[in-house]
Parts: sequence; C-alpha cells; structure tokens
Amino acid sequence: MADLSSFPITKRWPASNSDIIQLYSLPTPNGVKVSIALEELGLPYEPHLVSFGTNDQKSPEFVSLNPNGRIPAIIDPNGPDGKPIGLFESGAILVYLAEKTGKLMPKDAAGRYEVLQWVFFQMAGVGPMFGQFGHFFKFAADKVANNPYPVERYRDEAKRLLGILEERLTGRQWIMGDEYTIADITTFPWVRGVDVFYGGREVLEFDKFPAVMAWLERAVARPASQRGLNVPKRD
Repeated sequence: MADLSSFPITKRWPASNSDIIQLYSLPTPNGVKVSIALEELGLPYEPHLVSFGTNDQKSPEFVSLNPNGRIPAIIDPNGPDGKPIGLFESGAILVYLAEKTGKLMPKDAAGRYEVLQWVFFQMAGVGPMFGQFGHFFKFAADKVANNPYPVERYRDEAKRLLGILEERLTGRQWIMGDEYTIADITTFPWVRGVDVFYGGREVLEFDKFPAVMAWLERAVARPASQRGLNVPKRD
C-alpha cells in the first residue's frame, strides 16, 4: 500500500485503498468535472465527501492540500516518477489526468492547445460568470430586490458566453468536433448546473442556443457522466 501519511488531509479522510486516486469533492459543477473524467478514463479512485454544510473545505486538513479552500482536490499515489502528488483546481486536475492516461486530449500539439484554450475559457469565463449569475439570481435575490443591476450584468454575460459556445458547437458533436475531450467535461456541468441548480433556464433563454442544448444532452447521457454526476454521494 502507498504511504500517504505526508498528506495531512488523509488524517481526516483516511484512505481505504491508498494505492488508488483519492478524490476530495462534492457533486457541484466544479466537483463533478473530476469524477466524470475519472469515470471516462476508467481510473480506480476513492471519493471522499467534503461537506459545505460543515465547512469541511475550510478545515486545516483540507487546506493543507488546497490552500484556496475549494473543491475538488486529489491525491494520486502513482504520480510523476512513481511518487504521490496532490493537486487542486479542477482544470489542472483534468489536464493532469488527460496527460497521465493519454486520453481525452488530442495527440497533436495544435489540438492539445486548442483544447486547453477552451478549458481556460470555462475556468475564466463560464464558471465564474455562471456562478455569479446563480448567486444573485437564486441566493441573493432578496438582497438585490431593489437593484436589478447584478442579476442583469451576470445574466447578460452568461448569455454572451452561451452564444460563443453556440457558435462553436454549431455543426459539431463536441467542442473539438468528433473527439470528446476535457474541454467538454469542464464545461457541460456548468451549463447543466445553471439550469438544474440555479433554475436559470428561462432567464438565460436556453431555447435560443439549440446547438448547446443538443451538446449538453449528449454529454449528460454518457454513462460516465451519469455515474460521475453523483460522486461523492451526499450524506
């Protein structure tokens, strides 16, 4: 069994099998990116629930792995040179897993960078802007009841980003065409989440983005997505 004792997080979330990837997460749009990728890749892993209800993500043990106090994070006991490695930030983890396995990423350099630009597009745009929209639309609606500016600002930006995706996906099965990649995995949980979690489908006028909606349906229907969307299981 691999020795993971140098990672303090394993004191709070002990590994049942320290020879496989340890996933510390919650089934949020960011969290499920990694569980879906692990399912797609067929990599054995052990999920650990990091509960926001008890602020687990702010605990000293979790922060020892991710100083930013955000899920997801992983420990791979079989990292580079066969040594354990801990990683945080969903985009970085997806790139790592793709490069570790040689899957979900084009083999040629140009294709690789094309995927990476769409991963960063999600990380810098779709995730933060959809999240801000959802916050003001659903969770802070009472605080901005007399000031429509926050909701309108992030609504309009979310729709602009959906428009970019619509243009990219028109005539394509996946973001990269026929090849399903981490660009799809990092993006579709947020498009799904702004609907099922934040209830923003009508406000964001999803019906105006038919290519995005068809792509989302294809992505969600994948068996690995169906499994990964519910990992780790909530208490």
